[in-house]
Amino acid sequence: MDASLHGKRILIYSHDSFGLGHLRRCRAIAHALVDHFAGLRVLIVSGSPIIGSFDFKSRVDFVRIPGVVKLRGGDYTSLSDHIDLSQTLRLRSSILDQTAKTFSPDLFLVDKEPLGLKGEVIATLKRLKDGGVSTVLGLRDILDDPVILRKEWDKRGTPRDLEKLYSELWVFGTPSMGNPLAELGVSRESFDRMVYTGYLRRSVPDIAKAPVSLPEDPFLLVTPGGGGDGETLVDWVLSALEQKPRPSKSVVIVMGPFMAQAVRHRFQRRAAVLADVQMITFNANMEILMDRADGIVAMGGYNTFCEILSFNKRALLIPRSTPRMEQTLRAHRAASLGLVSMLNGDGDRSPDAMAKALIHLERQSVPFNHGADQFLDGLEVICNRVKTLIAPSEEAHQGTG
Repeated sequence: MDASLHGKRILIYSHDSFGLGHLRRCRAIAHALVDHFAGLRVLIVSGSPIIGSFDFKSRVDFVRIPGVVKLRGGDYTSLSDHIDLSQTLRLRSSILDQTAKTFSPDLFLVDKEPLGLKGEVIATLKRLKDGGVSTVLGLRDILDDPVILRKEWDKRGTPRDLEKLYSELWVFGTPSMGNPLAELGVSRESFDRMVYTGYLRRSVPDIAKAPVSLPEDPFLLVTPGGGGDGETLVDWVLSALEQKPRPSKSVVIVMGPFMAQAVRHRFQRRAAVLADVQMITFNANMEILMDRADGIVAMGGYNTFCEILSFNKRALLIPRSTPRMEQTLRAHRAASLGLVSMLNGDGDRSPDAMAKALIHLERQSVPFNHGADQFLDGLEVICNRVKTLIAPSEEAHQGTG
């Protein structure tokens, strides 16, 4: 274990509205950092309402800020009915800034949103950067349709000269999947600070708790991520399983913690009369299920895609196209590279189309056959960049000798 960053501190901002994506990505990065660097401490500031359901390694902790919910139209509302959005945002910004002052980080990593949710990170970001703290913007491989996103950036006042706020821009993906900042009018200086890390390799953690009674034989895993927008996927899969022919393997469906209770109950009643179909509401250690599964059916969010590549699993993606095109763009690009297959959720939604896709999945090629094993250096690259940005210089060592 590298002791060069002993005593150093990293603060991660994860705005988290409705879903698991930001939190799970930040948690993976935090765990990799404390595994690599002895004595390094990481603190995650998150708005996730279920962050307490996850296990965290020693020297990783979190502060939860008041939650918000992203509506289908793209706007936000407070998770608490008795506090309006403006009050919630002021609370979030105040807690974030006070946390940064008290924690006094050596590096500040902002996940995805350059200015934070509705600008809530601006004051903290500027103060830390002016104080000599390394600041990093972490970006998914794909953000959204650039035409739509550019309009949003104009409305929010998101700067194109991101180098004024950030020491580096990390893209958690590979150039073969595209440039998430392309066509957004970002300055050449900002592009010069961009580092493609590769995807974040996942593994079954030592602290993981196994879910109960998984099938002993190989099974297909169906996962809509957080589940808040996964009703279409689960309904379509169940419709295919309710007819013949159907896949020969057992099926495990994880509905997600944000799926509406009434919808979950309806799906559970349908699954109860089907042979070899098991329903799970939520498990915080999806890596166990991914590792055990023979094939994956998913919507195509970032973390699920990392797991598909990491565990070298056959995968069928059925991406959503609203409110963002992120999943659709990722699925199309990944399919063009031979990494996954996909069904267009806006196309033929018949049970027969899904049944044929599930049967095809059982004989599909695995991602490593198409070079995916070369895409998974993200956590190692991040550790190297962190060390470069905040490791004490030789002159500092000599001055304290």
